[in-house]
Formats: sequence, C-alpha cells, structure tokens
Amino acid sequence: MADPARARKLSDRIKVIVAEMLEQRIKDPRLGFITITDSRVTGDLHEATVYYTVYGTDEEKAATAAALESAKGVLRSEIGRQTGVRFTPTLAFVADAIPENALAIEDLLIRAAHADAEVHDQAAQATYAGEADPYKKPREDDLDSDDEPGTDEEPGTDEEPGTDDEPRSDDETGSDTDPDGETDEDESANEETDDDEGTEGTPA
Repeated sequence: MADPARARKLSDRIKVIVAEMLEQRIKDPRLGFITITDSRVTGDLHEATVYYTVYGTDEEKAATAAALESAKGVLRSEIGRQTGVRFTPTLAFVADAIPENALAIEDLLIRAAHADAEVHDQAAQATYAGEADPYKKPREDDLDSDDEPGTDEEPGTDEEPGTDDEPRSDDETGSDTDPDGETDEDESANEETDDDEGTEGTPA
C-alpha cells in the first residue's frame, strides 16, 4: 500500500488534469455543463474515482455520462503522461449527489420556516383558556378589614399594677425592729415572763 500522502497528492493531480481536459481538449457535444468536484485514489494507486456534477435535465445528465465513458482512454493517457507514474490508475466517473442532497436540505429548511411562521401566527391570535392571571388574589373586603383601625391585637400579658414580685420593706409589713434586733412581739413575751417569775417569788 502506498503512502496516504502520496495517494492524496495523486488524486488532487488527477482532478485538475481531468477538469482541464474536459474544458480544453474533449469536444464531445454530449458533454453538458459539467463540474469536477472531487477525486479519490485507492491505496495501491491502481484505481481512481472522479466525482462530477452536471447542470441540466436527466437527458443531459445521461448524455454527459456517456461522453465521459467514451473519453476515458484519452483522459487516462494524459494522466499517465503528466504524472509519470509507473501504473496509470483506471478511471471511474460517479455523479456526485451532494447538490441533490443540498437542495433537499434547503427544501426542508424552507418548509420548517413556513411551519414556524404558521405557529407564530396562531400563537399571536390565541387567547387564554381561563383567566389571564391564574393566581389567586385576596378579596377586596379582606383588604378593607385589614386596613380598619382598632383591629390590632391588644397585648394581654401586661401585669397589673401592684403585682410586682419585689419584697416589701419592713416599714410596709409593720414589724418594727429595735436597735437590739428584737421586735415588739419579742418584748411583750419577755415582759410576761418577768411577771410570772415575780408572782412565784412572793410569799402567800
């Protein structure tokens, strides 16, 4: 198998030679408006495939194919002379389907554009199945009741005056304390004790 780079170089050279020959040397009236699009060479450099397109009707395309078949010998001899290879590749002409595929794709794109335009027109004229705004909103009377004064909740945790837990002072409780630390109740108890002791000590 030959070097791939050499095969690509030979295929490019064959493409140029065939295009020049068809334009300048081949005078077959059956040739239509032909364009050489590509050329491929096998790995052993023994076969070359030339791709072409023809602008015209199906009859003109068939006539061009017949003219290429009859010109194979002349074209191969010129390729051998200009390339100088030891074995001149055989030629095979194949109609390129790229233009037809491109036209088919373009037609599909045009149809898709028309379909999109129709959908856009239908969407512009469409109306809502329900309300325009489907979200629930508060009623007007609810809004009015929220805005009325005096509806705020009064705090019920305020303590009434006089319920503080602070301890009352001695003056408030009424239990006065002497400087010695004794209260009035302690003094009265001491006096009763003294009276009892004086009564027991008096002779009858």
